[in-house]
Amino acid sequence: MDPRVFLDASFWIAYREPRDTHSVRANAILRQLFKSRTRFVTTFPVLCEVQAFFSRHTVRRHTVLADLWQNPVVDFEDVTFQDQESAIALLRDQRDKSFSLCDALSFVIMQRVGLSRVLTFDNHFKQFGNFAVID
Repeated sequence: MDPRVFLDASFWIAYREPRDTHSVRANAILRQLFKSRTRFVTTFPVLCEVQAFFSRHTVRRHTVLADLWQNPVVDFEDVTFQDQESAIALLRDQRDKSFSLCDALSFVIMQRVGLSRVLTFDNHFKQFGNFAVID
């Protein structure tokens, strides 16, 4: 099994927002994954979502940038033009779903790099159905 896990915005928001209903669970999961030396993969669009959520909170908006951007166990996967094309096609093909473009990009990138596990509290990953959600 690939030791890497995709990191979604909903998970990191829950981790850094103590009032989030998933905060305690996110902290427990992260502690366990750090112990097992898990590496995390995410994308710049996911970082944008996290930072946007905390953009009005002066301390946390800088903390979340450092959490992810400067973290040696977090790898950023570049979004290619083909990833963008594939994400748009996915949205067109699955009109009955309510995935965001960022979600679709995450799905496409996870498939491209061979990731099967994701840290998320976003039900769209379960709805898509191709990944093991660690929640």
